[in-house]
Amino acid sequence: MAQAQVNPTRMELTRLKKKLATAVRGHKLLKDKRDELMRQFLDLVKENMALRQEVEAGIKSANVNFVIAKAGMSGQALNAALIAPKQEVYLEAEKKNVMSVDIPVFRYKTRTADENDIYPYGFAFTSSDLDGAVKSLQDVLPQMMKLAETEKSCQLMASEIEKTRRRVNALEHVIIPETQKNIKYITMKLDENERANTIRLMKVKDMLLKEAIEEKREADERAIEAFGGRTGAPEET
Repeated sequence: MAQAQVNPTRMELTRLKKKLATAVRGHKLLKDKRDELMRQFLDLVKENMALRQEVEAGIKSANVNFVIAKAGMSGQALNAALIAPKQEVYLEAEKKNVMSVDIPVFRYKTRTADENDIYPYGFAFTSSDLDGAVKSLQDVLPQMMKLAETEKSCQLMASEIEKTRRRVNALEHVIIPETQKNIKYITMKLDENERANTIRLMKVKDMLLKEAIEEKREADERAIEAFGGRTGAPEET
């Protein structure tokens, strides 16, 4: 048992009381952190679902346009039109600390600021449907970047929530109860020792009192005998 391994001393009792106070305070802070992480996690999940719908709608629109464009163009012409992309995208990844969780922040910039500088082909031998497909993908790019950011953030926050939950449970169901049991055990032992010491002191006091009474009685008897001996002696003439 845990109590058998505890040294029942006042120093150990003081240490355990400090440990309990720290554990209780840490438990409250971790619960607050877990609750705040859950709140922000749910907000991110809602944002992620909305972004996913937007991205899926944009990709679906681009796919429809690509299918129509492919129907009106030969496969060779389509591949030649898209073989060399014209625009370039540069991605910058940063981190933002949220409740001790480093979540990613993605930023991007293009080689040129011209929004129409995305078509790597001439318009003479391509269909407008291909233009619409490329434009759809270009329009959905910001949402795709934000979706990647929110999904990674959700993964990291879910992992941190699980770790925090395990720590809260360990404090709530293991560390705090065991510390309280050990404090109760040491307090009980110290009280028993104090009662035993009190009883022992009372016994010693009784013994000393009896010895003192006995010594006084013997002294009184000796005094009486001495006094009686003096009064009973014959007078000299």
